Amino acid sequence: MDKLDHFALTRAPTARRPLLGLTILLVEDSRFASEAVRLMCLRSGARIRRADSLETARKHLGIYRPTVLLVDVGLPDGSGLALIQSAAEAAPRLDVILGTSGDADLRADVMQAGADGFLEKPVDSLAVFQAAILAHIPKDQQPPGPRIVADDTVNPDPIAFQDDLNHIVRMLDAEDAVTLDYVTQFLGGVARSAHDDDLGQAVTNLAAIRDAGCNPDQGVAALSELVQSRIAAAGPI
Repeated sequence: MDKLDHFALTRAPTARRPLLGLTILLVEDSRFASEAVRLMCLRSGARIRRADSLETARKHLGIYRPTVLLVDVGLPDGSGLALIQSAAEAAPRLDVILGTSGDADLRADVMQAGADGFLEKPVDSLAVFQAAILAHIPKDQQPPGPRIVADDTVNPDPIAFQDDLNHIVRMLDAEDAVTLDYVTQFLGGVARSAHDDDLGQAVTNLAAIRDAGCNPDQGVAALSELVQSRIAAAGPI
């Protein structure tokens, strides 16, 4: 543990920074969604580390013990439900385990896997984020007295959105079903987090074409064109 970690972990929570003393391991492959959580942790006083896959998350958990585990269900190397279940069954158990997804229908699966709660994407409300964690923190670790609940939303850097698009654009030419499943899941979550309705509709259209058993080439081409246009519009960084 470095000096900054020790400083953060030994400070008591306050009304303005109610998550002081907590460490959060975020398991999330989207840079844009991760940046939103990072900003909320910064505002709340929590320390955060990020893993972008199940493999990396398990390496993190083998080295240190966070207070809160926040896991996206859709990850590049498998379902986050498996990590939630193993964390819930571990002894000693982590204090707080939360699942997150842009698909609200996955709430029941997350809870059945052993999570304490579920956060639907986009996770950008500071009040909702803090409440989801504090609901499962022992009273003696919570800030004393009444606290003002900030009804703020966070706005991640658009560069993180571009990073997500650049990450996925190379996969849009894939023809195998597994890769296309991941592409639609990933871009659907990114679209919701960025409030990009056109991108979200293109993802929905591709999913509908595939569900109908039709050739997905047209839907993939339309989605790829839209992603490329978003990248081009941003220009060089």
